[in-house]
Amino acid sequence: MTEPGEPDGEIRAAGAVVWRNGPQGIETALVHRPRYDDWSLPKGKAMPGEHVLLTAVREVAEEAGVRVALGRRLATTHYFAEGRPKRVDYWAGRPVSPDAFSPGTEVDALRWLPLVAAAGQLSYARDVTVLDGFAAGPADTTPVILLRHADAISRKTWRRAGHDDDLTRPLSAKGQADAHALGQILGCFAPGRVLSSEAQRCVATVRPYAALRGAVVETDPELTIGGTTAEPTGPCWTATEAARERVAALVAGAEPVVICAHRQNIPWLLALASAALGAPVPNGPALRKGAFWVLQASGGRLVTAEQHLPSSADRPAPGPSPGSPGAPPRRSATTA
Repeated sequence: MTEPGEPDGEIRAAGAVVWRNGPQGIETALVHRPRYDDWSLPKGKAMPGEHVLLTAVREVAEEAGVRVALGRRLATTHYFAEGRPKRVDYWAGRPVSPDAFSPGTEVDALRWLPLVAAAGQLSYARDVTVLDGFAAGPADTTPVILLRHADAISRKTWRRAGHDDDLTRPLSAKGQADAHALGQILGCFAPGRVLSSEAQRCVATVRPYAALRGAVVETDPELTIGGTTAEPTGPCWTATEAARERVAALVAGAEPVVICAHRQNIPWLLALASAALGAPVPNGPALRKGAFWVLQASGGRLVTAEQHLPSSADRPAPGPSPGSPGAPPRRSATTA
């Protein structure tokens, strides 16, 4: 993750390896750009203030004509374009809308090709490396998203206002803005269940996302700080056996899920989810308010893990992903 400003002048961009099941197995979408006369993976530059996940989904829709649900994190490419360093973040992308490609001035052709044929068609070695990374792991994955609630009115301010019940403490103005932003950002992944602590600040954090998805926010006492299901043990909280079973069942269900909880119990949620997926706890800083982990699973195993902030300053922190073999050099270029 990065701080606002990007002082190095780096161009930020994002895209996806868009895939579908074809007659000969998995196919991927390549786009032709007449300006460069090249074949590449769908991608494009971030708009000012745009979150990188939204960039990936928007650019794929604009170039390939399909909306995708983002899957596992793939490689990041770095090169120079227009005399400036450029970073392009990639994800796997499964189409969730009908194909509506229309030739234009920026992209005039789209091809769906089997992976081997696609590698031969791509114009740049860096794109082949990204495609190789995709081919090295499962195409389809299920997201388990662990979200720390957005910024709330302070406990001291709430009590001074005469409120004794901490579970009713609401989001601050910043927290409300981040919750609305998260509604769009979380929508970049496959939709699923929405679970939350019973605390108002947690429910309010995922309410905009649930509303956009037509989902119901399911509150769970096992996720709630301040209830009777967990006892404080220093900086973290100790999960009850019921909580452990609850989390293990959610992760093992092979169904997308967003879980919103607290600073105190996010660490054990991450530990329990990782254990249920047969993996060590991924490395990463403690989540800030409104930040989230995305665990992508396949076959009951953890495939990738990444962190995101709710702001446009976010730069995804890559998690464990299968290694990919190098690719032979293609036509060299410094623009894309």
